[in-house]
Amino acid sequence: MTRLATPPHHGGLVVVQPVRHKRCAACRRGPLSMLVLEDGAPRCLVCADLAHLVFLPRGDTALTRRSREESALSVVVVRFNRRRSRYERQGVLVEENALARAEARCLADGEARRRRRARDAKRRAQEDVRFTAAFAAEILRLFPGCPAERARVIAAHASVRGSGRVGRTAAGRALTERAVVSAVVAGVRHVDTPYDQLLMSGMPRYEARRRIARTVEAVLRDWEAEVEIRLTG
Repeated sequence: MTRLATPPHHGGLVVVQPVRHKRCAACRRGPLSMLVLEDGAPRCLVCADLAHLVFLPRGDTALTRRSREESALSVVVVRFNRRRSRYERQGVLVEENALARAEARCLADGEARRRRRARDAKRRAQEDVRFTAAFAAEILRLFPGCPAERARVIAAHASVRGSGRVGRTAAGRALTERAVVSAVVAGVRHVDTPYDQLLMSGMPRYEARRRIARTVEAVLRDWEAEVEIRLTG
């Protein structure tokens, strides 16, 4: 019988998933999907008194840790990687009841995380509503002639979470005049001018902005803006 390479020993029991077909040296059962080495000879899990354990594959760290905490007996399962010339962990053997208790703990944690994510999402949505309203109010303060609905649309567009738009910058969050004006100019540029069509035609961005600058200025004058606007900045 060919002897198996010696698996790593970390002060506990180790079970091997053999690369080649092996039979139990005691009962001759085989081929074995898992075995224990005793004095260099393979033993099946029945002969090694480990058949009452269930296999938990690697991958879920929390479930593995909790299963081992719940199980009075746990065994590391390894398999030899020929390419890397080393044994690698494949999972653990634990008591079935212990695994069930560990799964229940993880499910409870998962539900708690779900509820926390839902609370956080609700909180962020409420914060976004308040911020968008404050942004729109600042637009109307700077541009009192701007229609209220238009101000809300500009504010909502500029402040979309994760968009990277001006409303999500530090200046935007602080409602600085420069940031608010930039959001309004962008809104006018895309809605009230042929700016997007010019870009689609292949015109360079700076040339397109130059072409529509007077139209933007006219709209802002109609909204009675009293701030200095840098259209090409």
